[in-house]
Amino acid sequence: MIFTLLPDTLAIVRLPPTDEMPKWTAGQFVSITRTADELSIVCSETAVPVGSQADRGWQCLKLEGPIPLKTVGVASEFTSLLAKAGVSVFLISTFDTDYLLVKGDAFEKAADALRGGGHSVRRPR
Repeated sequence: MIFTLLPDTLAIVRLPPTDEMPKWTAGQFVSITRTADELSIVCSETAVPVGSQADRGWQCLKLEGPIPLKTVGVASEFTSLLAKAGVSVFLISTFDTDYLLVKGDAFEKAADALRGGGHSVRRPR
């Protein structure tokens, strides 16, 4: 598998489930999920208003795809490597592929674990 580091540093934001979709979301990568319990937003940390309930400092690795939806075990393969290395992850899947978020201070440890498992980790050009 080939992972490419996206350029933005991201934040994971939690809002009440009844909030409107905010207009401040920005960045190359934005993910918005609404459930009965929360409105969760992942976007560039520079876009997130001060005072928001946010966890900042995440780096995002894109699994180069597309990966067919019927493929089994893809996320299990790389998350198990990271779990063994003691790296916490936040995973987002789309129709085409997976996006793996790791805290910035754990990025090198994560990259080493992925490489140790035979995968490639590329930085943006």
